[in-house]
Amino acid sequence: MAYRVLLAQFMHETNTFSKLPTTLDDYRRRFLVEGEAIIPKFKGTKNEMGGYIDSAATYGWEPVYAVAANATPSGTLTKATWETIRDIILDTAKKAGKLDGICLSLHGAMVTETEDDAEGALLEALRTIVGPDVPIAATLDLHANATVRMAANANALVSYRTYPHIDGYERSVQAAALVQEAMAGRKKPRCLLLQPAMLEGADHGRTTQPGLMRELLAKADGYEKEEGINVVSIQVGFTWSDIPYTGPSVAVSHEPGKEARAKAIAQAMIDEIWKRRDESSSDYRPIADGIAAARAGAGKKGPLVIADGTDNPGGGGYNDTTPVLQALLDAGIENVAFGTIFDPKTVQQAMKAGVGAEIDVELGGLTDESMGRPVKAKAVVKMLSDGTFRNDGPMNAGVETQMGPTAVLRIGGIDVVTISSRVQTIDLQVFLSQGIDPTTKSVLVVKSVQHFRAAYGPIAREIVLVDSGGICSPDISRLKFKKLRRPIWPLDGVNDPYAGGQRA
Repeated sequence: MAYRVLLAQFMHETNTFSKLPTTLDDYRRRFLVEGEAIIPKFKGTKNEMGGYIDSAATYGWEPVYAVAANATPSGTLTKATWETIRDIILDTAKKAGKLDGICLSLHGAMVTETEDDAEGALLEALRTIVGPDVPIAATLDLHANATVRMAANANALVSYRTYPHIDGYERSVQAAALVQEAMAGRKKPRCLLLQPAMLEGADHGRTTQPGLMRELLAKADGYEKEEGINVVSIQVGFTWSDIPYTGPSVAVSHEPGKEARAKAIAQAMIDEIWKRRDESSSDYRPIADGIAAARAGAGKKGPLVIADGTDNPGGGGYNDTTPVLQALLDAGIENVAFGTIFDPKTVQQAMKAGVGAEIDVELGGLTDESMGRPVKAKAVVKMLSDGTFRNDGPMNAGVETQMGPTAVLRIGGIDVVTISSRVQTIDLQVFLSQGIDPTTKSVLVVKSVQHFRAAYGPIAREIVLVDSGGICSPDISRLKFKKLRRPIWPLDGVNDPYAGGQRA
């Protein structure tokens, strides 16, 4: 008889310092798909749900689809949003009858109005429904603020091993394989987690160059070859979240009798992260450096990519800050494509005027004028669209992205992709779908800190990461933590990584 396995995705990376609450409409703008409708939405994609769909076919499971829900990172989920999506999953589990396994796609850094550890609460509720013997595996983002509560209620936490995150599919296939082994009685996995007194660590998980994170992952690969060690996951944490659990952690899924070895592995990894806590490959530079690079590269082959990392909507940035755009205009830089500015009102103004019209705009600066006032300029409407495309780059290939109604506005020598739904620029289709060939531009501006590198790195002549003063600034002294466990490095004088934090 086929194993019956519940499949679900419920993701959000919550920036608790954002002014913008996360609502059901925010999920609908990205995706909120229930039941069997998940299959046509994700079959054949490189999303985690695509991996679970393929795994169900590989193992001959009878899949029970609950929901696939994901929203662009922003502020705390409203109580209604959290409970509505949570209850779809829980009600599906209750009504399913006998379940043999559960495979989830979570983020690990979701915060709601009522839950600082939303994923832990979800896993605990599912465990209460299905009992102690049904295997549950969950994929997590590499930037999860993972908790002991999550580990205690899951048989495995399987985190991304790439940043940019291009291995969601592979991680879900890995999680599904372990659930299959557990359902067949060949394995009896249990999970433990260790978290030190650290707010940041492991170079924020960067894997695009040699360094600490790659070395840690290589060690994890070696540990996973040991008998009785199923999965070794490194979560580097999501800093912009004021909860007790923020920061790096290590989770180890192990077999009975291997708990001591699993704890030793987790501690060895944490010790290495602590020992090398000052290592960082981040290179945020002032906007002026980006302008200088644009001037110096005029006429050279390939685009300069200026990454506005502190207004990264993938980390909860407002996607409407204007200092980089204003600096490019003031400097008279030509042949630029800017992706993107969130400004639904200006999009509607452009749609009313029509393609070819010249309009007076006050663009961006909608949410917090301390992060840039609106850009006042004359703009020519170059293109109008519904803003929908499918990713064809390395990250989330095949998954549909919806920027909402979209206008390309020509301001001076800059084509600004102006959108109605916040979207991180991770795919070339942000430009290509709007009639812009990014390879022909002298300068590309992307609202992203790291994920853009998967698609844009291969075409860039140079990359400059700038700090424009947005909400995702790497300067943690700007963040006013109230709930964070203390003492914690680097905010306090901490000499022992185990002075605080979580233990399995």
